[in-house]
Amino acid sequence: MKRVISIFRLMFLFISISSFSQKDPDIFSKFESKFYVIDGYKINVEVKGSGGPIFFLPGGPGNSHDYMQANFGQYYKTHTVVFFDFLGRGKSDNAKDKAEYSVENDVALIESLRKILKFDKISIVGHSYGTVPAQAYTIKYPNRVDKLMLISGFHSGTMWQANCDSYNRYAKTHFPEKWKQVDSLRSLGYVSSQEPLKSLYAGIPTKYVYYHNTSIIGNSPKEPYRNWADDVYTTIIGRDGDFDVSGSMVNQDYRQQLKDVTAKTLIVAGRYDGVSTPEFNLQYKTFMPQAEFVMFEQSGHNPYLEEPEKFYALFERFFDIK
Repeated sequence: MKRVISIFRLMFLFISISSFSQKDPDIFSKFESKFYVIDGYKINVEVKGSGGPIFFLPGGPGNSHDYMQANFGQYYKTHTVVFFDFLGRGKSDNAKDKAEYSVENDVALIESLRKILKFDKISIVGHSYGTVPAQAYTIKYPNRVDKLMLISGFHSGTMWQANCDSYNRYAKTHFPEKWKQVDSLRSLGYVSSQEPLKSLYAGIPTKYVYYHNTSIIGNSPKEPYRNWADDVYTTIIGRDGDFDVSGSMVNQDYRQQLKDVTAKTLIVAGRYDGVSTPEFNLQYKTFMPQAEFVMFEQSGHNPYLEEPEKFYALFERFFDIK
């Protein structure tokens, strides 16, 4: 569900600097990139603080770590916070072969970093696509995860496809003029990663992501960085990923295994989220009854932006931050 400008990418580019989420507008200057060579590739990692380690996994797939750092970087004061760029994203190296971009390799990278940083156990906070490797890692390495927080997530490739279908129904019924052009290009064989369909599709307004303000503008690093990688997205989600999910995402399905997760888990959803809709997010209550589930009634896909006071109070309670 890429929506190159409008959906996933836009909501990562526009990062709130609310007084609750980011008290320090210079948060990026507090961190320093360090590169670790993993499987022959340089991986950008930024670590700060002391106390229990928390790994923050960004969405996309294709996004850098920066928007997570902008909104959660301040917790270095109470925890060891770990931000990093997956292979092909942010400042990390590109893969020599695009087939190396996969959920499975993202999971392997988390484990490699845990070992390199010498943590026995880690907590994980994943947002959007970041919840996918977060769940996969927790299921594969159950003894290595202390706490798990899933924000606006996806429990399966089936759910990702269903949300694509849901968004497209919305776009078709609310913007029929644009949708006629979309249909015309698709009838000529264009897929969602190709121009001009990519730009046309991205131009559909984004109210489906936000409940309130669709033009939130915020904090980003002053130095150049790659904040989106199309090739990663199209490999993991598919060349026509806004309509037909393929890649390694199509094989992900955690629904039967979530009930066995022993890590303390918090699941957060937004009532007006059109990217990860409540229809499917509420299914977590069935698949993972041991988790705490909180619906944010005035939020879309980014509750930490739209209801920051409530969100960060919940976050700090979950992580025992006084």
